Amino acid sequence: MRHLTGLVALAILGAQDGPRPGVAPAVCGNAELTEFGLDCPAEEPCPVYLELSAVEAAGGKLFLTGNLHTEAATLWSVLLASEDEGKTWSEPHERIRGAALDLIQFVDSETGWVAGQTVGALPKEPFLLKTTDGGKSWRRVPVYEEFSYGTVDQFRFESKTHGWLVVDKRGLPNERFQRMETMTGGDSWMIREMGSKPFPAARPRASDWRVRVDAGAKVHRVEKRVDGRWAVVTSFPVRDGECKPDAPQVNQ
Repeated sequence: MRHLTGLVALAILGAQDGPRPGVAPAVCGNAELTEFGLDCPAEEPCPVYLELSAVEAAGGKLFLTGNLHTEAATLWSVLLASEDEGKTWSEPHERIRGAALDLIQFVDSETGWVAGQTVGALPKEPFLLKTTDGGKSWRRVPVYEEFSYGTVDQFRFESKTHGWLVVDKRGLPNERFQRMETMTGGDSWMIREMGSKPFPAARPRASDWRVRVDAGAKVHRVEKRVDGRWAVVTSFPVRDGECKPDAPQVNQ
């Protein structure tokens, strides 16, 4: 079995509180059960959950970051885009196996970045997805030239070329937090500071968009600030598929 990748149109699901676009359902079978060591028998499949981490508006488009996971493993990253304020959605970058996406920032209508990492016992291989064409295409840029544990704790770009980020390396007590700077739009990074304590968090950027979990309804709600109040634009079901063995093929 395979999961959908590339630019995939997402289905619109009806709901009493408005349209509810959903991620193309996760297809998790034998390959995933083996790779992630999952115990999900056919009679008791493992639920797959969608986790949405951040929302960003740029150039008349909306972007959402997150991942698909079971209770035991992160399966794929998810990057969603909408050009009609949440009525329809697409996936402008293929899902990355075993990875999660979270922080996102655009400095103008064309240039933006998403932070991500491979998820395991310890997060590793921190990277950025970068776009220079308004989110139509993205390329993966590693933070480190060689293999490294860590996750991007925070980042901020002040222009198309200059920015900084903080990596939490966890396994290095005396050098756990590394503050890094780029002059190349994130294509290369230089370590500026290291320490055992977190660096001060950047002041949150003002935004008229947010994503939050409605635990009672079991959905993620994407909301826009209108006249000082938050209005629901769309919502995504938290549960999105299941993991179970592939159905046996029937010989013709």
